[in-house]
Amino acid sequence: MSKPTVGIIMGSQSDLNVMREAAEMLNELKIPFELTIVSAHRTPHRMMDYATTARKRGLKVIVAGAGGAAHLPGMIASLTSLPVIGVPIKSSNSIDGWDSVLSILQMPGGVPVATVALNGAKNAGILAAQILGTENKLIAKKLDSFKVNLRRKVEASFKAIEKKGWQHLQ
Repeated sequence: MSKPTVGIIMGSQSDLNVMREAAEMLNELKIPFELTIVSAHRTPHRMMDYATTARKRGLKVIVAGAGGAAHLPGMIASLTSLPVIGVPIKSSNSIDGWDSVLSILQMPGGVPVATVALNGAKNAGILAAQILGTENKLIAKKLDSFKVNLRRKVEASFKAIEKKGWQHLQ
């Protein structure tokens, strides 16, 4: 198996249900990744080591998911010059997810974190692939096919509605 080019990290195991979607998307596109737990609050030394060695280990993008106060993506971004994609997660200690969204979205100047929607790990996986696809033609081609398939699914849906009428879709 190839060396991972994307790191998928999360603050705790409870985030795996959401972050799994990023891994599934990268698997579908055949992009090698690593997945692990790195808590900004409970394992700060591990977090620092992960971020500061990421480039040397071959990573090109980091997808970081966290709930609650959601410091992980921003702290990782403060320690590396790699692109970081933050996934706010609606967790059990969350304020409807808004605390996570705002914690990841409102970064200070100089420490950007690309932020996807609440529980939007699938989009984070796609965005990581798009970043890699700027220099990898094979990944770009796979993404082009993915987008064509999205369009085809929508076309099939509206054709079904137009053919059968909306009453038959319930």
